[in-house]
Amino acid sequence: GVAETIPAMTAEDYALAQNHPNPFNPSTTIEYSLPNAGLVRITIFDMLGRHIKTLVDSNQPAGRFKTVWDGTDANNVPVAAGVYFYEMQAGDFVKVNKLVLVR
Repeated sequence: GVAETIPAMTAEDYALAQNHPNPFNPSTTIEYSLPNAGLVRITIFDMLGRHIKTLVDSNQPAGRFKTVWDGTDANNVPVAAGVYFYEMQAGDFVKVNKLVLVR
């Protein structure tokens, strides 16, 4: 996945926003903030904890960013409708939010 910088926005702290729209079809946007540069990983997984897709896995500068999930798995195959989770890991920060895919 590609992370897009939101220009001229600084981040005070690590943050992972609720995705929008939610529920979603066909895609949803996830915004997040980094107070410091570093490795960021954002992953999608299902209710059983199975890895679905990695959206972001790269070193990024401090700032605010957004990434999009299109409802596909790591092989770009559309996943079933239902409840999924997205997790952000950056430094010591870990947060998980829920999202809902409708078909």
